[in-house]
Amino acid sequence: MSAATITAPAPAPAREPRIGLRGNLRHISALVRRNALQIKQDPESMFDVVMMPIIFTLMFVYVFGGAIAGKGNQGAYVNYLVPGLMAMTSMNIAMAVGTGINEDFRKGVMDRFRTMPIARSSVLVAKIVTEVGRMIVASAIQLGMGFALGLTLKTSVLHLLAAVALSMVFGAALMWIFILLGLTMKTAQAVQGVAMIVLMPLQFASSIFAPTSTMPGWLKAFADYNPLANLADAARALVNGGAVAHSVWLVLAWSVGITAVMAPLAVAKFRKKT
Repeated sequence: MSAATITAPAPAPAREPRIGLRGNLRHISALVRRNALQIKQDPESMFDVVMMPIIFTLMFVYVFGGAIAGKGNQGAYVNYLVPGLMAMTSMNIAMAVGTGINEDFRKGVMDRFRTMPIARSSVLVAKIVTEVGRMIVASAIQLGMGFALGLTLKTSVLHLLAAVALSMVFGAALMWIFILLGLTMKTAQAVQGVAMIVLMPLQFASSIFAPTSTMPGWLKAFADYNPLANLADAARALVNGGAVAHSVWLVLAWSVGITAVMAPLAVAKFRKKT
């Protein structure tokens, strides 16, 4: 009687080893250094960070300033516009994370990370840390341009730093949306196209460029809860003085909510994709 042939079960796929907090921080630090070295080797990648704040500040002050503040009174518009532009700058730089992640997959960079014993989330967090650094540079240039055009700080340096920090927090939260978009779309052009379709209405249906009081009632109701408008109002109050608590709490609530929802989705998509 012949013995039955027994087929051994296929081995279960190896699980990703659990990495502690210290290991995660070490991996994030190493990846941030890698990203910084890439920027050093390709300084043209900082072109948007350096030139965008200068061009936007000059363009909007001298295009919209006369219409809103009156001809010859563009200087008065600077104190309204520049804090608002901090919201737009943080959003535009956050959008670059999605296209960067998409390009890294296309070039095979993520295949290298897949072979390394590192936490998958550390790759995404390192991207965010690097972009926050770029955001700080852009904010410094924008404020410098604002002061050159007549921006007056009516509160204190601590309030100004708080406005910058609030922009960083909200920008970092937005990055999780763009990371998920970059992991989902097939090309970097598609990421940028979809992002612009969503973000253009958010930019202009806000208080970044003009007060919402001139808008129709339905649009004003939307703008009052638009997170970009909340950030612009908070930064403006921190620079010029005035009631700040309501706008700040709304921005922080948006930031926490976006991160709580989008970060787990982005990390799960990243694990599945890699």
